[in-house]
Amino acid sequence: MFDTIQPGLAAQRSLVVEEEHTAARWGSGSLLVLSTPEMVALMEGAAVDAVDPLLPPGYQTVGGHVDIRHIAPTPLGSKVTSHATLIEVDGKRLTFLVEAQDEAGKVGEGTHQRFIIEVAKFMQRAQARSE
Repeated sequence: MFDTIQPGLAAQRSLVVEEEHTAARWGSGSLLVLSTPEMVALMEGAAVDAVDPLLPPGYQTVGGHVDIRHIAPTPLGSKVTSHATLIEVDGKRLTFLVEAQDEAGKVGEGTHQRFIIEVAKFMQRAQARSE
């Protein structure tokens, strides 16, 4: 069913750092630089873009694990681009190599795991947790 999901799939996402993307706004610091949570979200988004369009209707991926290093600051007004490359498929578990760069070079790197889920069943499980 998921034969189209193979290592080598890749995608990227970009944004220009605005105040809403900063550590000061996210509460993860007080500086007007790209926050770590925003960088991780950008990396996750690139991973979604790499595989979710290839899944059958009613399926998508959800995040399960991140192992990320944020290695350099990106100031307001700078463009940052995240890249995600699928490096391993183990059943419904997908492992991505992720990286983020701004105009000056690499700002983050690591791995990210996502899991293929059936949306209806997943949402039933989620709803059952609130009952």
